[in-house]
Amino acid sequence: MLPTLDRRTFINSLGGAAAVAAMTHEARADAMEDALAAPTQDAAMHAEPDSMKGVAPPTVAQLEAQITTRPYRRGTGGVFVGKPGQNVDRLHPLPAKPTLIDFYQHRFGTAQHCLQSANKAMQSGADEEIILACFLHDTVQALARTDHGWWGAQMYTPYVPERTAWAIRYHQALRFYPDEKAGYVYPELYQHLFGVDYVPPPHIEAAYKYARAHKWYGAARAVTVNDLYAFDSSKVMKIDPFLDIVGRHFKNPEEGLGNDNSPSAHMWRTINFPDTPL
Repeated sequence: MLPTLDRRTFINSLGGAAAVAAMTHEARADAMEDALAAPTQDAAMHAEPDSMKGVAPPTVAQLEAQITTRPYRRGTGGVFVGKPGQNVDRLHPLPAKPTLIDFYQHRFGTAQHCLQSANKAMQSGADEEIILACFLHDTVQALARTDHGWWGAQMYTPYVPERTAWAIRYHQALRFYPDEKAGYVYPELYQHLFGVDYVPPPHIEAAYKYARAHKWYGAARAVTVNDLYAFDSSKVMKIDPFLDIVGRHFKNPEEGLGNDNSPSAHMWRTINFPDTPL
């Protein structure tokens, strides 16, 4: 159940009724998401806000027409942007040798969503490699949202089991293809995010077909199943139940993430220091 908002306070925070009326449906949805998620710092970009209920999904062409009406790019990583109408915050400095948990607590805006996803996987009896994949699957959205499955797999491959990285990579493509036997249906919200007539691009179709025939298909599909309903902004999950799993399966480099010269070290540095100009 989603928490409620004080309607008058919410409208005033956006500049008044006239300003709200001039906003697109998506802009209002984004603003409501930010307001609902503020207590837990959860981006929850896939959660269906009340403002979308009863609203017909747009077409792909209508979404493309909105591109020039926004002061941001939809695929930009969360650590690079502020809340609508606000400047970015000063980031909490990380230790000289930062660990995954440091990034989780101070850089990953999707942390609460991923904790809820990992908790669902744990409750369903999933093995630890899958729980870890759920724990990590959307955290790379601090860096980039577009193709975040590939970005996430690249960032985590040096540090996690191969099957965990594989599940993170292919969960993105599988989201667009239902599997009733696995308990996954196409999310209605995607009609709003991508357009009611959206057709996944060829690289997504190819990735789906490859993953569907792979021996680890169930691993990536488990991430999508535990991803879909893990956006309850009224819940605040603690990281403690997952620390042992992280300790067993995540290889924190002695030098600290970003300092270890791994193939993805630059990605961690970028998330750590997004205010560096060059």
